[in-house]
Amino acid sequence: MEKEFGKLSGYSLLIGASLMVLTMVLHPSGGDMDHIVKISRMALLSHSIGVLSTVFTCFGFYGLATALITRSRLSILGLGFSVFALMAVLLAALLNGIVLPLYVLQQSNTTGPARETVLLIIQYGLTINAALAYTFIGGYTIAMLIWSFGMVKTMKFPKWLGYWGILLVLISLVAAFLQLNFISVTGFTIYVAGIVSWILISAYFLINFTINKTYEE
Repeated sequence: MEKEFGKLSGYSLLIGASLMVLTMVLHPSGGDMDHIVKISRMALLSHSIGVLSTVFTCFGFYGLATALITRSRLSILGLGFSVFALMAVLLAALLNGIVLPLYVLQQSNTTGPARETVLLIIQYGLTINAALAYTFIGGYTIAMLIWSFGMVKTMKFPKWLGYWGILLVLISLVAAFLQLNFISVTGFTIYVAGIVSWILISAYFLINFTINKTYEE
């Protein structure tokens, strides 16, 4: 792995994770049509940032998968799951954060039966968004698990970072078993906060990565 590529992909991953955090900080809570109209500008801004974050994050994950590559190429499988997850979050950001506010703004003055139809369409869109959120969580969790095991096995990254990723996956599984709501704004924010910590640390070591470096501890 070339040092320049490692730095560039590391910085890209750092930017992507930072934009992800900014998206969650600015992300407004949902509500009825009148509330969506009020928060439409903030929703458009926060989700536009979220869309941008997927591009930087994808390139960063490519660098991470390359740094962890072995003869089995298992890290590339992790890259596949991560791209699958990023596609889901990209669609969710577009549908829930851009299409939904624009649609509600267009239909805000409807009344009677027409308004009921609009509400049904909105609810259908939110259901699709929930499915996409779970797809992102599942895809990224598998990718992080693969890469975390790779960190422990190859020692190209500190072992403790690999163990930290595995621990985050176990916590996610326990939360799922307890039927905690991952797709609420609060639940999704907590999940993102956990994975962002792993991504940021991975980005730091990716920036400082060289082909001959190993971490014994």
